[in-house]
Amino acid sequence: MSYRIIADSCCDKTQYIKDMDNITFVPLTLSVGDYTIPDDDNFDQDDFIGRMKASDIVAKTACPAPDAWAKAFDCAEEDVYVITITDKLSGTYNSALRGKTLFEEENEGKKKNIHVFNSLATSGIESLVAEEINRLASQGADFDTVVKEIEDYIINHTALYFCLESLDVLKSNGRLFALAATVLKKLRLKLVFERTTEGNIKMAGQEIATNRAIAKMASIIAANVNGVDLSDKKLIISHVCCADRAQFVADKIGALVQFGSVEIVKASGLNSVYASDGGIIVSYTK
Repeated sequence: MSYRIIADSCCDKTQYIKDMDNITFVPLTLSVGDYTIPDDDNFDQDDFIGRMKASDIVAKTACPAPDAWAKAFDCAEEDVYVITITDKLSGTYNSALRGKTLFEEENEGKKKNIHVFNSLATSGIESLVAEEINRLASQGADFDTVVKEIEDYIINHTALYFCLESLDVLKSNGRLFALAATVLKKLRLKLVFERTTEGNIKMAGQEIATNRAIAKMASIIAANVNGVDLSDKKLIISHVCCADRAQFVADKIGALVQFGSVEIVKASGLNSVYASDGGIIVSYTK
């Protein structure tokens, strides 16, 4: 059967994703002050981060409305696989579920299979999930098989870590306890966070300088994949205005473990807002 992958704009654009002709993106909305834009292919990371730095108002994001999802579902393909950012950090997953209900109510009798995956993460995890869906479906796996395999893949075969220069946006948007963020800022600590299997974030380590925090993150990742055959595994490093730092991260991880594929990409709009200038997000399969 024909199939289409529909993802929110938190899915970072790897070269594989860019080359796909069967993927559609439903954009979130980004704003800083009076400046509001969709998180689409026109997003300019350097420009938006510059606006964030120049503004006294913390940047905000908004998830797509259910009808935006419903419109995306109205495609020619019979099988539709949907990928969203974790429901613990955004209302996007629930909006997509409401969009599915809306589409089905307005299109009774139309044969279409739709499944909404909660990626339990963001950034490169969504990219890896899209790539795996495409691999399975293109090899002839049926809808139910793809759903079962991908739900397991998300929980048991993907991981995400990140290291940020600033916690201000996470703090202001309620993604991190305000008191904790304030204390950490005063202490000038650089933290390493990880995605939990419930889709939350938790601290995985801390250091007194960025490069030391990156080295710690590399060590944590190496320990996490200890004993795993990485020859067919992929590592994605998403960055916010810091390509050189991303390469440094790749080098640090590469000195410890060898992934079959490593790719450095610019973070999407939403991920750029929350990771902020200098932020690094590492996603991988295991």
